[in-house]
Amino acid sequence: MTVSVPFPPSTSLDLPATVPGCWISGSPAEGSGAIHRIVDPATGAPVTALTLATARDADAAVRSARAAFPGWSGAAPAERAAVLTTLARALERDAELFAREEVAQTGKAIRLAREFDVPGSIDNIDFFAGASRNLEGKAAAEYSPDHTSSIRRDAVGVVGSITPWNYPLQMAVWKVIPALAAGCTVVLKPSELTPLTTLRLARLATESGLPDGVFNVVTGTGAEVGAALAGHRGIDMLTFTGSTAVGRTVMAQASTNGTRVQLELGGKAPFVVFDDADLEAAVHGAVAASLINGGQDCTAATRAIVADSLYDDFVAGVAELMERVVVGDPYDPDTDLGSLITLAHRDRVDGMVQRARAAGFRIVTGGSAPDLPGAFYLPTLIADVTEDAEVYRDEAFGPVLTVSRHSGDDDAIRRANDTDYGLAASAWTTNLYRAQRASREIDAGCVWVNDHIPIISEMPHGGVGASGFGKDMSTYSFEEYLTVKHVMSDITGVSRKAWHRTVFGATQ
Repeated sequence: MTVSVPFPPSTSLDLPATVPGCWISGSPAEGSGAIHRIVDPATGAPVTALTLATARDADAAVRSARAAFPGWSGAAPAERAAVLTTLARALERDAELFAREEVAQTGKAIRLAREFDVPGSIDNIDFFAGASRNLEGKAAAEYSPDHTSSIRRDAVGVVGSITPWNYPLQMAVWKVIPALAAGCTVVLKPSELTPLTTLRLARLATESGLPDGVFNVVTGTGAEVGAALAGHRGIDMLTFTGSTAVGRTVMAQASTNGTRVQLELGGKAPFVVFDDADLEAAVHGAVAASLINGGQDCTAATRAIVADSLYDDFVAGVAELMERVVVGDPYDPDTDLGSLITLAHRDRVDGMVQRARAAGFRIVTGGSAPDLPGAFYLPTLIADVTEDAEVYRDEAFGPVLTVSRHSGDDDAIRRANDTDYGLAASAWTTNLYRAQRASREIDAGCVWVNDHIPIISEMPHGGVGASGFGKDMSTYSFEEYLTVKHVMSDITGVSRKAWHRTVFGATQ
């Protein structure tokens, strides 16, 4: 394993000692809660501090969004598209600042922020700018001979969004932008660990022409601000990305008011390698897909399920490649893997690995923290893992890949589906019929064939089972934020309709 020498705290950001933790009604606002420090997880050095929001601040943001809704939802789609296009160009202009700020609060490698997080966010905004002008529905027609029917798609209303710490900018974009394109207004609660790029995005949106109150941010804890949004009577829809356990809590809180909910939750993605797979491609794909964002990705490959005939070569190839991964200073463009989000999270990942070691599973490489400041963990490969193992069944959410054998196609697909989760999966084969079968029979919201991880704005992201329901990205996501209304108009001018006989036939 290549580990960079210890590095000094980054001085790449010139942030003030404190920043406002909220953005309400088009202006920065202080929260009314406790002071909270934002810490660089790669060094432990303070980045800045802010005052956390409380339920009172969340209520103020909801009231602001409610007041802004009639004007924004009534704007022509072209007007909304123009604002979003301006925002995309502004984010493009400030791309490097966003990338460096994302690294400062997450510890991820700068290459990932520059080449994935920020460009993907820009593309997503551009996509929804166009989607806002392309509403689809059933053709207006006389489905009844006496009436013309048509479909309206109206904005849901005020959307409460709760986003996680692993992809702060992208998750904010995935939740906010389709909602804005549909004509909704938004109150977003980012993780208190990583709010900086979300707050910057809200400021940039206002500067790009978004009316005051349309996009609000309240940085606070899930226990207080998240719960306040989930149970607020002024919220018409709630979207959440995070763990399955917290998602279930959020859904229960939202059910109090019958609030519409969209959830993108955890995953335990299978990486199924059939006996005819391109071994080199599968090895490289497994390393990339298990280590992206330090493995802190719900779609990351976590369970390699490999044909017996390729098993030993696959394990050796993955281990050799993992050991060449450069771990260290996130700001160094030569670094492959930055830090995890916190020391506590690193210790949680390590605890799962050590329990796997104690259970007798083979730690082929990694399995410990390197001698670096901050929350780093080495790329870890655990072989010969059984299906009942904790590390096989539960999310490690770190740079950890398990490997187990399968004895044939039926066994491979059974093992892939032997999980509560269903967010993503991949199948590695050069046989068209095998690929088609895997894509049909593996229960997941996305099945990649001979690749694992790529996403595009035009296609949806979301899972089944314990991975949630509803979609992010694509026009399928856009529809989450729209209601379908049937408008039926009489075309006869007749006062007494034939169907009235079913109610008062004797007196008609």
